[in-house]
Amino acid sequence: MYKSILVAADGSDHSIRTAEQAAELARLQQEAFITIMYVVDGDRSKYDAINEGNKESIQRKRHERLAPVEQVFKQEGLDYKLEIQRGDPGPSIVKFANDEKFDIVIIGSRGLNTLQEMVLGSVSHKVAKRAHCPVMIVK
Repeated sequence: MYKSILVAADGSDHSIRTAEQAAELARLQQEAFITIMYVVDGDRSKYDAINEGNKESIQRKRHERLAPVEQVFKQEGLDYKLEIQRGDPGPSIVKFANDEKFDIVIIGSRGLNTLQEMVLGSVSHKVAKRAHCPVMIVK
């Protein structure tokens, strides 16, 4: 039923719980494949550039931020890949999910940028409204 699973992650505690739910769902499926998507928005990109300086350090920090999410899938022996994109998280996740025709998107109810979601609305809400597939929101 859910062969291709998109997990939206940002390294927050919510994204780790999201990964755990995705792993549980994938274990129930035959041949499920997981894509972890991390979207770097403009503010995060500027922050990383100022604090890290060089491109290699920035890439390493991003991978470190997502390591706990990846570890969930490694421990379960599940197939996955990491997709890092730039842009506004909500629309980027929706576009990728719709273009790649995922069977389900799994996303946390909260992320790292709580101020932005209070002002602009949550990324999970935007994804749930616009994705063409089922969306699981993990609390």
